[in-house]
Amino acid sequence: MKVTDNYVFLTKGPIHQVIGTLAVPTIISMLITNVYNIVDTFFVGQIDTQSTAAVGVVFSLMFVVQAFSFFFGNGSGTYIARQLGARDRHHAERMASTAFFYALCCGTLLAVFGLVFLTPISKMLGSTPTILPYTESYLGISLFGVPFLMGSFCINNQMRFQGYARYSMYGMVSGAVLNCVLDPIFIFGLHMGVAGAALATVVGYIFGFIVMLRMTRMSPNIIRYSVKRISFSFAYVKEILAGGTPSISRQGLAAVSTIALNFAAGAYGDAAIAAMSIVNRISMFVYSVVVGLGQGFQPLCGFCFGAKLYGRIKEGYNFCLKVGTVFLVFWAVFLFFFSKEAIALFRNDPEVIAVGTSALHYQIISYPLIAMLTVSNMLMQTCRKTIRANILAAARQGLFFVPLIIILPHYFGLTGVECCQAVSDVLAFLLAVPLVRWAFREMK
Repeated sequence: MKVTDNYVFLTKGPIHQVIGTLAVPTIISMLITNVYNIVDTFFVGQIDTQSTAAVGVVFSLMFVVQAFSFFFGNGSGTYIARQLGARDRHHAERMASTAFFYALCCGTLLAVFGLVFLTPISKMLGSTPTILPYTESYLGISLFGVPFLMGSFCINNQMRFQGYARYSMYGMVSGAVLNCVLDPIFIFGLHMGVAGAALATVVGYIFGFIVMLRMTRMSPNIIRYSVKRISFSFAYVKEILAGGTPSISRQGLAAVSTIALNFAAGAYGDAAIAAMSIVNRISMFVYSVVVGLGQGFQPLCGFCFGAKLYGRIKEGYNFCLKVGTVFLVFWAVFLFFFSKEAIALFRNDPEVIAVGTSALHYQIISYPLIAMLTVSNMLMQTCRKTIRANILAAARQGLFFVPLIIILPHYFGLTGVECCQAVSDVLAFLLAVPLVRWAFREMK
C-alpha cells in the first residue's frame, strides 16, 4: 500500500530528499499564506496611509485566528504523524475528523464575536481615531471568512503531517491567486477601497477552503473527514492541547505583540504604525520560507519519534538549521542594501520610508537566529515536549517582546520601538540553546 511506502520514505529515505520533498510545497504554502497580507498591503498602500495602517492593525487579529487554526491543525497533526509512525491509522482518522469539526466551530464563534464587538475590538487592536473607520470597514468584512480560513489551515496542517504537503499546497495557492486577481478589481475597478481588499480576501478564503476539501479526495491514503469519526472524548482534546498549545503561544502572543507594537508606534503617528506594519510583512515573508522548511521537517520528526528513530531526528534538525541560517543571512545582506526600496514598494511616503528603513535595519540583525528558534520550537512541539515547546513559542514575541516594547520606547523613543524585535530575538536565542540540548540528551 502507498501508506507503507510513505512510512518507509519518511523513516528511511535520505534526509535531504525527505525534507526537500515535504518542505518545497510547504514553503510555497507559507509564501502564499503571506501573499494574502502582502497583496492587501501593496494595493491598499496605493490608497492612503490610513488604509495601510488599518490593514496593519487588523493583521494582529488575524494572528489570533491563525493561532487557533494552527492550534487545531498542529495539535492534531503531530498526534496523527506519531500514530501513523506507530502504524495506528484508526486513532489518526478519528483525530483528523474531530479536530476539523472543532476548528470550524471555533471559527464560527470567533466571527460572530468579532462582528458583535466590532468597534471595541478595533480600538483594542490599536486603531487611532483617524484609522478607526478604515479598520472597522476592513475587519467587518474579513470576519466572514474566518471559519473558512480556520478550516483551510486545519486541513493543510493535517495533510502536511501525513506527508502529503503537495496536495495541501493547492488549496492555499488557489485561494491566494484568486485574491491577487480580485484585489485591484474590487479596490480600484469597483471603487470599494479598503472594503474591496477585505472582500477579495474573503472570497479567496472560501475558494481555497473548497479546493482544500477536494484535495483530501486525491488519494485513497489521505485521511478523509467523516461525521461518524467525530469524537468528544477528552483523550483527543488532551492530545490537541498538548500538540497545539505551542501554536497558541506562538501565534497568540504574536497578536499581543503586534497590538502592543501598534500602541507604541501610534504615539509617533499613523506613519509609524504603517511603517512598522510594512516591516512586519517583509520579515514574515522572509521567515515563511524557514517556517516552511521547519514544517517540512515535522512529518519526518513525528514519524521517526513514533518509530523511535531519534538519531534520524537530529540529522533532520541539523540539516534544516544549516539551510535556514544560510538563507536568512542572504536576505539580511540583501535587505540591508535595499531597505528603502523594499519599504517604498508598499507605501511611497517619505515619513513611512524613513521609519521603516531604520526599523528594518534593526530587524535584520537578528535574521540569522530565526532558523534555530523556528526549527527548535517545531522539534519540541512534534516530540510532545509541551512545556518547553510553549516556553520557546512564547519567548520571541511574548516573554521578552511585551516587556521590551514597554521599556525600550520609554528610554529610547521611536528607536526603542524600531529595535525591540531584534533585542527580543537575541534573548530568545540564548534561552533556546540549552533547551534544545536538553531535548536531544533525553532522546539518547
